[in-house]
Amino acid sequence: QAQLVESGGGLVQAGGSLRLSCAVSGIIVSTNNMAWYRQPPGKQRELVAGITTSGSTNYADSVKGRFTISRDNAKNMVYLQMNNLKPEDTAVYYCRGWVLWGQGTQVTVSS
Repeated sequence: QAQLVESGGGLVQAGGSLRLSCAVSGIIVSTNNMAWYRQPPGKQRELVAGITTSGSTNYADSVKGRFTISRDNAKNMVYLQMNNLKPEDTAVYYCRGWVLWGQGTQVTVSS
């Protein structure tokens, strides 16, 4: 059964870093566009970063220069490195690939 499982969330102070991981099974990350989304409290889910099958990446303006999406084809995993975190980055972060969503991982940034 295809599934995506996120990990790596937690509580961090502003200015800190976290790396989110997405373990993918049932689909191949190198042949699917993969992405990270987030849903802040009381707000709609939004795209944070994406990586295409060719390796091209795109980012929301709010995270450009701070977040980096990457994938490990051998491990079939996708990552989101988040640096210089801000309180407004607080959200549940979701991994997405093909038509699948992970269950989400909470990231909380304290000021």
